[in-house]
Amino acid sequence: MLKRLMFLSLFFLVAVYPMKAQEKQDTTYLFRFVADKDMFYSPWNGNGEQLARLLKCVDENRSAIESGQMYLLVTSYGTDGNAGQPATEVAKVRRNRVKSELIMRGKVKETHFVTDRSFDAGYTDENGKSLRNIVIVTLPASADKVAEIAGEEAATKVEAYNKEVSGEAERERIAAEKARVQAGEARMKAEEERIRQEEVRIVAEKNEAERKATEAEHTDAKGTTPKIQKEPEQYHVALRANLLRWATLTPDLGVEWRISRNVGITVNGSWTTWSWDGKARRYALWEVAPEVRYYIGKEKRGYIGAMYKAGEFNYKLSATGKQGDLTGGGITGGYQLRLGKALSMDFSLSLGCLRADYKKYTVTDGTRVRQGKESNNWWGPTSAGVTLAWTIF
Repeated sequence: MLKRLMFLSLFFLVAVYPMKAQEKQDTTYLFRFVADKDMFYSPWNGNGEQLARLLKCVDENRSAIESGQMYLLVTSYGTDGNAGQPATEVAKVRRNRVKSELIMRGKVKETHFVTDRSFDAGYTDENGKSLRNIVIVTLPASADKVAEIAGEEAATKVEAYNKEVSGEAERERIAAEKARVQAGEARMKAEEERIRQEEVRIVAEKNEAERKATEAEHTDAKGTTPKIQKEPEQYHVALRANLLRWATLTPDLGVEWRISRNVGITVNGSWTTWSWDGKARRYALWEVAPEVRYYIGKEKRGYIGAMYKAGEFNYKLSATGKQGDLTGGGITGGYQLRLGKALSMDFSLSLGCLRADYKKYTVTDGTRVRQGKESNNWWGPTSAGVTLAWTIF
């Protein structure tokens, strides 16, 4: 019998005690006050037992309380006033009495409390009985109450601590890590799918190119492949004649050498000599004008370039004649209009500067008489052309 009793006792300690330890600790501490008094009587009506329990809980959670992770909530219920004080004032004094006791004996500070307002209704205990003249201390205070009284920043710290203690913070961390891993796996799968689709596209393009090549070979074998129209080759050498100079009875001939599709070099020369009225009037000159051109556009018909001109002249169209030389140059631009396979019309205009150094003279009894020497600079159009070009090879 003794052995059976010892076995049952041991079984009770092993089986029941851990279950009790796992039960949720009561966080509500009730302190009673005399109806018309505001003094806090510690041993009276169970207050001593409640205070001892509360002080023990404070000691166990001191680190969290002092770090602002846990607060003590103090609330009044069903407070009766007295002849000298209204109920609200009595309730305030009673809450301060309880807080003072905890500050002195529990070594806590005012900042560790969140003091709630006074409720007119009584406090309903676990038996459903309404109790009056009660001060309730709740440890720990809920995050909602901390937010309402101490502010959101304090409540955030309390919530973080509650999550850490309950294991919710670790569960959230594990869930976040799991989500991160799943997102990484999803990205890897998406990248693998993209690479697979790219490989499929490359293979499809390769097969299509091979198919077209095979069809082209078969078409060539049947002799039905249409021939590709090649762009006409640019000429290499062409003879030129500026029709505007010929219209002024000034013969003009030239040549153009197309170095490449884009670059060409032209040289035009003019020469004439006329006299009339018993040689009292005279018109004579010679000029050489080399030019470098750069052809532009898809068909290479338009061009821009640079021109240089040099020559001599002898004009006597009035009583005074002018004889000397000229030099100059400028930029040029134009367009070639194709007239046929070998002929084209070249329209051009040059802008720049010409300088003439000449001697002035008169003629007396068939003898030239010098009248002086002058120079003149001309800025503007330096040449113009409507030139017929004939490609010879």
